[in-house]
Amino acid sequence: MKACLDELQKLGVEFSKETPISDPAGCAIQNPVTLKNLGKAIKLAPPAQLDCPMALAAARFMQDTAAPEAKADLGSDLVSVNHASAYVCRPRHNEAKISEHAYGDALDIAGFGLADGRQVDVKAGAAEPEAKFLDAVRKAACGPFKTVLGPGSDADHALHFHFDLEPRRNGSTFCQ
Repeated sequence: MKACLDELQKLGVEFSKETPISDPAGCAIQNPVTLKNLGKAIKLAPPAQLDCPMALAAARFMQDTAAPEAKADLGSDLVSVNHASAYVCRPRHNEAKISEHAYGDALDIAGFGLADGRQVDVKAGAAEPEAKFLDAVRKAACGPFKTVLGPGSDADHALHFHFDLEPRRNGSTFCQ
């Protein structure tokens, strides 16, 4: 846990360490943190409670991949990420299995804010160059995250990207 917290600090992430979460329904976070940003230059709204490894993966991805992609595709700096869901104790939609959100291992990204004032919402049919940016972010997320879902994968993910760290056999990924 200390190494994860140290890495978040090195990345300039503003966060608070929380007490472990354990719920009778089976939801649990061993090393919860509440993120207020994803680094000095990228605000997160609203604050998100995640397990530390997921928080670290999200901060690294936004700083190392999404931010440079925004600059390249959209000509503006990435200054904010709006999320639709982080930790929430619930099962997967229409399933008995507990969601990765219930372990603090999932983050749903609804939109990106740019320094020039533009807001890029995650949705199908975005106009260029926003569509290129969203496609690049989605494809690049497959690897750092073990599950990547978004518009077109199913109705539940029509307006956001779902990124999670659910362990898979042989370290594989599931990306749609």
